[in-house]
Amino acid sequence: GVWRQTRALLFKNCLIKCRTKKSSVQEVLFPLFFLFWLILMSMMHPHRKYGEVANTNLGTLDTSMLVNFVIGYTPPTRTAREIMKKVAFDNFEDGIITEEYLSEEDLQEASAYKPSNFVGVVFSDAMSYQLRFPDSVAMSSIYMESR
Repeated sequence: GVWRQTRALLFKNCLIKCRTKKSSVQEVLFPLFFLFWLILMSMMHPHRKYGEVANTNLGTLDTSMLVNFVIGYTPPTRTAREIMKKVAFDNFEDGIITEEYLSEEDLQEASAYKPSNFVGVVFSDAMSYQLRFPDSVAMSSIYMESR
């Protein structure tokens, strides 16, 4: 029955392994080689552990940089107005100038006239948005192609 079939299958597999020694050795050595390679790479680039940073008071925000700062946003929905009102008045004493635009094209046109102190916010829906900076602002290298 079952024991005889299992024994015959094991015997057949042993014969195959003995007759194909090259592939049998490769089956054993390749995983060991890759394991050695991974260990070597992890030793060359060890993980850095950073210590805990204590809570510190960072002081007040320097609002002198935000004088005449303009944030334009589109589309002018009720949710966008509430968010921009909170950004402008709840976080800063004097408030930041916010302007609403009917379309993204109007927002881009306005940013061309006020490039130094203008940032655009395009709300995709109630939960997501995209920022539009003038060309003079350095962009993050995360989204750049690999050099």
